[in-house]
Amino acid sequence: MLESELDRERAVVSELYERLDALRADTEDRLTRVRRESVGGNHQARSERDSFAQLYEDQLVQLREVDARLVFGRLLLEHPADGTDRRYIGRIGLRDEEQRSLLVDWRAQQASAFYQATANERMGVRARRHLTMSGRQVTRIDDEVFDESLLDGSEPGEHVQGEGALLAALTAQRTGRMHDIVATIQAEQDRIIRSDLRGALVVQGGPGTGKTAVALHRAAYLLYANRQRLSSSGVLVVGPSSAFLRYIEAVLPSLGETGVVMQSLGELFPGVEATAEDAPLAARLKGSAQMARLISRAVKSRQKAPDAEQTIVVDNERLVVSPDLVRRAIAKAQRTGKPHNVARVTFVKQALSELTDQLAAQLRASGSTIDEADLKVLREDLRTSYDVRVLLNTAWLPLTPQKVLQDLYARPAWLAELTPRWTAEQREALHRDRAEPFTVSDVPLLDEAAELLGDFPGRPDPADRERERQRKRDLENARAAIRNMGVQGLVSAEQLADGFAERVDRGTTAERAGADRSWTYGHVVVDEAQELSPMQWRVLVRRCPMKSFTIVGDIAQVASAAGAASWEEALRPSFKDAWRLEELTVNYRTPAQITREAERMALEAGLPITPTRAVREGDWPIRRVRVNGDGVAALAESVVAAVEHDRGIDREGTLAVIVSRRDADEVAAAVLSRFGDTAARGANGLNRPIAVLTGYEAKGLEFDAVVLADPDALAAESVRGAASLYVAMTRPTQRLTLVER
Repeated sequence: MLESELDRERAVVSELYERLDALRADTEDRLTRVRRESVGGNHQARSERDSFAQLYEDQLVQLREVDARLVFGRLLLEHPADGTDRRYIGRIGLRDEEQRSLLVDWRAQQASAFYQATANERMGVRARRHLTMSGRQVTRIDDEVFDESLLDGSEPGEHVQGEGALLAALTAQRTGRMHDIVATIQAEQDRIIRSDLRGALVVQGGPGTGKTAVALHRAAYLLYANRQRLSSSGVLVVGPSSAFLRYIEAVLPSLGETGVVMQSLGELFPGVEATAEDAPLAARLKGSAQMARLISRAVKSRQKAPDAEQTIVVDNERLVVSPDLVRRAIAKAQRTGKPHNVARVTFVKQALSELTDQLAAQLRASGSTIDEADLKVLREDLRTSYDVRVLLNTAWLPLTPQKVLQDLYARPAWLAELTPRWTAEQREALHRDRAEPFTVSDVPLLDEAAELLGDFPGRPDPADRERERQRKRDLENARAAIRNMGVQGLVSAEQLADGFAERVDRGTTAERAGADRSWTYGHVVVDEAQELSPMQWRVLVRRCPMKSFTIVGDIAQVASAAGAASWEEALRPSFKDAWRLEELTVNYRTPAQITREAERMALEAGLPITPTRAVREGDWPIRRVRVNGDGVAALAESVVAAVEHDRGIDREGTLAVIVSRRDADEVAAAVLSRFGDTAARGANGLNRPIAVLTGYEAKGLEFDAVVLADPDALAAESVRGAASLYVAMTRPTQRLTLVER
């Protein structure tokens, strides 16, 4: 019976792939014809052609990315509305040439029963079938039966198979990349994934509960359900590190979504890719809300009149400028409420106006005749005068965020002037040379400064206004083009208009959003959110003023010195009461024996963990190895031996060596020396069977096996080291080895 069931499903799946191939070929043909289209010298026609080419290119990327495991499920329905009792579920929706449904997108409402139906709440489903694929071939089928009449085999053409797909997915070997869980989403996860776009949703859960997978699938679902709103504004996914982003980067494309911006906390300011971490005291200071006030004072302090009269020379005419003249110009500029660099325009205009009047009065007093035309000449002489430029720049210099921060750190006297209530130790924690690279904690400070400074002089307002007028014309042209070409529903006017602007490199929405600090997203997903400081939350809320967020994390895993002790503490400053909490309580990743030990350690350390229920016991007990000797060399030798032992159990799976920052370099050198190209340090290790990582780098990742080097050192390396140890202990899906001193 199994072979006949497999053969039947293989035949259906083969037809679905034939339809997918036909759609690819049709899209490729449309793309070829559009590219070949001759539109002459008409700019609007060229832009229209290029925009449709971009549309077909995006569709082609989606059709290619979903090839693996195109279909993964089937529902047997009780009372089908369309007369077809079998509904197949897949990564995207497919229809035949008569627009009859062949495959239902997993995000569609018709697919929700695949994840939510139970024996008690059948939702019109008699049975749920999981299809396991290898390439384009069905290799296994697993059935969950809700209608008991199917169990006796009397139903013609229906034979129950398998023992469920979830356990097989959980025990499968890891590859160094996160895979989507679209075929095995559980009911509690599905409810969160499909929750409303509005407001901030916090998903709290212990290790292994699928928080990250839920967040990414929610992003894919929201893009599907709110395409019109999110396609032009985009979705931002923020992770703790580049290693984490590399680990999850394939998930959304496999779900048919390729337009999402993914950035680490160190990449949230365009042009900066910070990876270095500050010492705990500096990290706490830089992450605290008081830094927003400090930077505001720093910027304000660069708007300062001279203490005494200044003498300037303009065309051999000596002019004595009083401090009050400069103060009046500063006050008028400050009253505009505009950012520093923008308000400076008002300051310069006001100062030049008063200086022109003063110079004219001085020339008249000496017998010169000054009319309106002469006033314009005098104003221009003043504007181009070296002395005047020095005077005005000394009082109100145009600034970049980088310069503000570099000066703040490198000028102890200025910092002391701005922080009269700080201790000497606090000021010393921020001191560093201008040439040192920015840290992850500096990124939100750069963004704060940019918000207060505004654009650096050089972007003319008339050009901005012309771009706005052109955008309106482009939208009108796009609506007409969509009507004329009969592609309503395939593309929005906003998407098409994005391609009309005559730029050398238009880029995708994601590319443009990632390079534009002022871009505002329709939704933001924040993973490992418990680590964020108040200043980092300020950056993210600026990126999404509508405050539509998916926030996932575990308060018990806070390792950052600037992280919060509760969600209330973390979110109240930015979201007030406008957030809701969902909890995941089932541990799908970590075997029960490892979970119990990690939770025991966490409770002893006083961590506020969310207890979880592991779905499986696991086959291997925790292995403990004692280091033979003192020093890091002995530790490295014991780690290498532990890795060799585990590779003897499974040479194909992934293994992480997690080690304290203090010992990371020497342990990594020993592992790489022994295992060569099969091992690598940091994010590069995610492409190899063996990765050597610090506790911070391991956050959010999972491996078949973990060798934890000197747990006590990991716990002791920071004030919240117990959280790092808790995280490290819960990374494995199969085996954990503790190399202890």
